[in-house]
This record gives sequence, C-alpha cells and structure tokens, in this order.
Amino acid sequence: MRSLRVGIVGYGNIGRGVEAAIKQNADMSLVAVFTRRAPEEVRVHTEGVKVLSIDEAVHYTADIDVMILCGGSATDLPIQGPELAKLFNTIDSFDTHAKIPEYYQAVNDAARIAGKTSVISVGWDPGLFSMIRMMAGAILPVGNDYTFWGKGVSQGHSDAIRRVPGVKNAIQYTIPVDEAVEEVRNAKNPKLNTREKHIRECFVVAKEGADLAVIESTIKNMPNYFADYDTIVHFISEEELKAKHAKMSHGGFVFRSGKTGHEEEHNHVIEFSLKLDSNPEFTANVLVAYARAAFRMNKEGSVGAKTVFDVPLSYLSARSESDLMKDLL
Repeated sequence: MRSLRVGIVGYGNIGRGVEAAIKQNADMSLVAVFTRRAPEEVRVHTEGVKVLSIDEAVHYTADIDVMILCGGSATDLPIQGPELAKLFNTIDSFDTHAKIPEYYQAVNDAARIAGKTSVISVGWDPGLFSMIRMMAGAILPVGNDYTFWGKGVSQGHSDAIRRVPGVKNAIQYTIPVDEAVEEVRNAKNPKLNTREKHIRECFVVAKEGADLAVIESTIKNMPNYFADYDTIVHFISEEELKAKHAKMSHGGFVFRSGKTGHEEEHNHVIEFSLKLDSNPEFTANVLVAYARAAFRMNKEGSVGAKTVFDVPLSYLSARSESDLMKDLL
C-alpha cells in the first residue's frame, strides 16, 4: 500500500510540527509545503520536499491526498479553509470557539460540492477536550462541565495579538485560577463565570512609535479573545521576548462533576489533563492523526465538513482493527 500523501499550508510553528510528525508515521509522506512567503526563503527539514507558493496548490490536486492547513484562526483559516476544501481533503485547527458553527458551514458548503472531506477544529481544544466533554456529559447527564487551560502559551490568542496594529511580536499565557480548579476537583460544583476561571497575561513587543495605550485597549477589548477575562498586558523588548518567552508549553484540564443514584447522593468527577512541552508540536500530531481519518472517510464516501465528534476513533490509527482490539480493548 502506498503512503498517504500529505501537503502542508503554512510553515510556522504548527507547520514545522506537522513536518516532524509525518516523519514519525510510516504510512505517510510529505509532498510539498505551500507558503505565502517567498518559497526560496523557507527551509524545510525533509529532503526532496518542494516549497511552493500557496498559489501553486491548485496544480497539486492529483498529488496530495490530504492538505493540512496550519494558518491562524484570526484571518488565515476563514479564507483558506473554504477555498482549499474545494480542492483537497483538509484538516485544520480553527480554534475560535464562538465562530466554529459559521466556519463549519462555509467549509461544509465548499467540501460537499467538491466531494471532499474536511475535518475542522482539530487539536486539543477544540479537539480532544471536546471529545471528553461530549463523552463525559453522556455518561454523567446530571452534572457540570469545567475546562481550564494552562498555564501555557495560547497560539491562537498570541496570533490575534500579533495582528493588532502597532504590534511587532507577542506571546499570550493562559493561567487557570488555582482556587477554582481545586473547588471543581473536590466536587464542590462551583458556578464560575469566564473571568473567575482564567487570567490572560500578554507580553507584547510594540513597533517603534506605536501608541501603547491604544494597543493595550485593543487587546483587552478584543471580542472572543480577551474582553471577558482579566487581562494583563506587559510591553517588553524583542530581546526579552526571545530570552524569556520562547518555550511553547501548554496544557489544561477537562472536568465533568456529576451525580448518580435515586437521590443523586453519589458524586463523581471525571478528569482529563494534558501537560505539553510543545503546544504546536502536540497540536500538529493530532492534525496528522486526523489526516489519516479524513482520507479514509473520503474513500468511504463521507464528504463535507466534519468535527472530532464525527470521526470513528479507530480511523485515527494506522493499526488494523484486529490489532487495536487485541492490544487496547
């Protein structure tokens, strides 16, 4: 059986992580990397892989089984997702939760017409955490969901800050409120609003001459990203950002605190957690696993936009159904 032929759109942190992940999957091969930058300025690690302008992607529909889209959710994916779904089976990590239904519809319309399969919002949240929330709620129908992220770097929020006028570079940390986490873990079922669960801390390098007060106000009032949180903004130098904030660690917790029994007298807590040394590399590995699933679903005639709720778990694995049953069931 030939390997699954994969293309990458965007060669930032996630794109580089996808390239590394493909090397760890023997049933896959990387065909090309597509970029908006000058292709000659992009150096990939895989020998023989082409680096091409994103405008060239249209000429590779017969050479690529699945295209993994590694752009940001703020401005890249809303355009690239539907456009590339007309040409390829695609995987992406669109993570603006409030806009997922709208994005799903745009990608679904494009993919259905083209007969392609596009799995959207793949990663760990949305993605793996979404799966846990769904399963835990089905198992404990009487209860409450809680999700905490961090402490760690949020790629989507960092990208959103970097697109603010006057910002040269930035990193954003999501920090859980410890007291809230412990209340949930101890089955106290607290009622927590958004602001009571997390703090958002931003380290920003401003362009020369930029109005810092305007930048700070724009960040703190950004809908879907910062407006609902206590947000701290620090302005620092490029040198300090590189020296102190280069690591892309992250993680988080999903809880379902529920009750069972005729009198609902028994408490149960489901907890799923991740500790990630590299947020983009872990996200990339999830994307690569779902690339395998998207191709298989497309071959079976399941077309249009999909989410992690629609993908059979076994389709993520390169192993046979009998091997999975024997070793893991």
